[in-house]
Amino acid sequence: MARKRTAMVAGVLVGTVFLAGCNEMAGEDTAAMPTVGQGMVLYQNNCAMCHGETGIGDGPMARAMTRAPANLTLISLRNNETFPRARVMSTIDGYARSDMDTPGMPEFGDLLDSPLVPFDSGDGIQTPTPRKLVAILEYIESIQKTR
Repeated sequence: MARKRTAMVAGVLVGTVFLAGCNEMAGEDTAAMPTVGQGMVLYQNNCAMCHGETGIGDGPMARAMTRAPANLTLISLRNNETFPRARVMSTIDGYARSDMDTPGMPEFGDLLDSPLVPFDSGDGIQTPTPRKLVAILEYIESIQKTR
């Protein structure tokens, strides 16, 4: 009887932890999903010096760079009118830059230090991702030009 009770308690604990994780992924008990406006503020504070206020690559630091910053408003047009969420997130968070042999985009460690929110990079899987990174991605996606 004691064994059954211990197994039942263990099962309840595992179920509770699982449900807590699901609630966290659903955005409950964590920070709310970021808005485009919040992403714009983070963009202005972290990206506009190089990519410019409107994202076209004409920021004050752009002239001093050996390689011009990307025009962030053309990402979708360059990808058959599809915004490549996974690739853009990999660039923002630094994973896509780890193999660069020239200085490029700086890493913004403080952007990683934020509550996690569920992020779907386009594969249908919700991945816990720092809220500030998702906010910047949402803003960049909102400034895409269309034909």
